[in-house]
Amino acid sequence: MKNLKEISTRLEIAKKKIKKDGVKNRGRNAASLAKAFKISTELVAAVVVGTILGFILDNWFDTKPLFIICFFFLGVTAGILNVIKSAKRMQKNLKK
Repeated sequence: MKNLKEISTRLEIAKKKIKKDGVKNRGRNAASLAKAFKISTELVAAVVVGTILGFILDNWFDTKPLFIICFFFLGVTAGILNVIKSAKRMQKNLKK
């Protein structure tokens, strides 16, 4: 009987620990999802802004595909650089 009570006590302690860890992980998952959403938004925003700027310049100078293509690639480049900077900043914050 003594072993059964000991096992039961250990089982209850383990259940409580799992519950506490589960609550902590939910907060971490939400924070990670927010960071991923921020990074993806930065990338998409840079591409959209570059493409719109190219479209406006093409309409202004009447050179249809030239500026759209150029500014699309500039937007992609700017978006990737923003993502790299944000990832480095997040990594730096994790080390602290």
